[in-house]
Amino acid sequence: MKPSMQDDKLYEYAVVRLVPKVEREEFFNIGLVMFSKKEKYIRVEFHLCKDKFRMMHNELDFDEIENNLRHFNDVAQGNANGSEIAKLEIPERFRWLTAVRSAVIQTSRPHPGKTRNLDETFERLFKELVV
Repeated sequence: MKPSMQDDKLYEYAVVRLVPKVEREEFFNIGLVMFSKKEKYIRVEFHLCKDKFRMMHNELDFDEIENNLRHFNDVAQGNANGSEIAKLEIPERFRWLTAVRSAVIQTSRPHPGKTRNLDETFERLFKELVV
């Protein structure tokens, strides 16, 4: 039996970026966040390379960035930890995480897609865009 378009799952993803000097708008990709409203799916992963981090900017505190990424993950996963935003539904959390901001940790604009397997697609995008 041939799979139908109805088997496809609609998703959105955004690349998480580290912008060491916001005023220069230089960045490198450090993660990916992906969600599917219908599937009630959200996933985020990071790969923060210490060597690349040091090359890009040595004034930022690596441990502080890692801590901020943990908070980003907590919001994505709905781990309240005192955050009201983490208590929101998955689409609202995704929208908050991907909102345009002038910060050291930013995301690309969200991109849509369709897939039969969200985790496989996440893994492929993570390898292509982050690692």
